[in-house]
Amino acid sequence: MLRELMHAELSFGALRERLPDISPKVLADRLHVLRERGLVAQECLPGFPVRTRYALTESGRLLRPLLIELYRTGEMLGAPPAGPSGGGPSPQST
Repeated sequence: MLRELMHAELSFGALRERLPDISPKVLADRLHVLRERGLVAQECLPGFPVRTRYALTESGRLLRPLLIELYRTGEMLGAPPAGPSGGGPSPQST
């Protein structure tokens, strides 16, 4: 959710479309927790039906460099080993 909100403010429906593997109840629960922790702000938009928009707060935006580094590290760890011997240290050297 934080990754999606790093790029733009999104409605609940837009978040559901971008995160199809998360049920609506789990999405709502997680958004609630993120709001309680001050990482996400919720704005109710005028009109009918009631619509909501979610955005990162200043505290949430401070997490951006950390999240980018986590994704980068995850990609490196998930990459296939380099070279014919795997490129990493041998089990005996650790």
